[in-house]
Amino acid sequence: MPYSMALRRLIAVALLTVHAWSAQAQDPHFTQYYANPLYLNPAFAGVKQCPRVTTNYRNQYPSLGVYQTFSASYDQYVDGLNGGIGLMIMQDEAANGDLSLTEASGIYSYHLKVNRDFMLLFGAQATFRQRSLNWNNLTFPDMIDPFFGFVKPTNEIRPDQTTVQQFDLSFGMLGFTEKFYVGASAHHVTQPNEAFLSTSTLPIKVTAQAGATIPLGRKRLYNDLDNLLIPNIVYQTQGGAHHMTAGVSFNRGVLTGGLGYRQALGVVSTNPDALIAIIGIAPNDVPWKFGYSYDYTISALGNVLGGAHEVSLSYQFPCRSRRSRYSEVKCPKF
Repeated sequence: MPYSMALRRLIAVALLTVHAWSAQAQDPHFTQYYANPLYLNPAFAGVKQCPRVTTNYRNQYPSLGVYQTFSASYDQYVDGLNGGIGLMIMQDEAANGDLSLTEASGIYSYHLKVNRDFMLLFGAQATFRQRSLNWNNLTFPDMIDPFFGFVKPTNEIRPDQTTVQQFDLSFGMLGFTEKFYVGASAHHVTQPNEAFLSTSTLPIKVTAQAGATIPLGRKRLYNDLDNLLIPNIVYQTQGGAHHMTAGVSFNRGVLTGGLGYRQALGVVSTNPDALIAIIGIAPNDVPWKFGYSYDYTISALGNVLGGAHEVSLSYQFPCRSRRSRYSEVKCPKF
């Protein structure tokens, strides 16, 4: 392979593939939490009532060109089940796909109307996971010749297996009224072993999210989630890593968007991670919406690797008209 491409792959392997057989692997990350709601919290399944398809793509550190994550989901409310069902597929690729993770999930969310104003949703998610390593394409420092590049054989030991599969369970809950929402989820409660060598259990990921609505203008103008200001916060912890994203989202007419700030949290010190800008188009008279976000890295690494680009596209199908038993959750659209 060309020397520059091989060097980028070496950097990617050094940054990411080590955790494939270490004890502190972590989940792929999306910035547009609410444009990928089933990935955030399985309790969101069916919250839109009508069938919905959502797709997401994230390109992390684009100057390297080796970290990409894709996801697609479908969900809808089912009267006979008194809740929502969902299907989700996620593909995460590092080092140009030499290290990959594929997930396929089935989701059910039970919807409970506590009183006239408050809804409570309980979600459960069953996931099949497969992690694969393309050993033959990996490059290591001992393969480098000063004049000819990556031409030497490596002394690294090839793992006995380069594909591992696991079954996983996750749970979540979501409560909301017209004025606020709050939710929490626990992913990987079974802590599956995803190591290629020895044992590496995937730590439980705990996520909490909350937000409130501030109307802009007269009430009749924001009945359909328009003309709202929505301050929101998402906190996640997994395997000793903690981070918090705080932001404010706006919905006004056809346009939606927001600004956010992500901070890494530690016992001894905290470190800034990224500034986030989100812009989207979500017309009320058409069933689709599109969003774009950019993460500008402000950590010690700086933005030399290009931050992260993310796009989302969703489509909501029409369904049989019926009187809804509750108002729609007013969370950010992206």
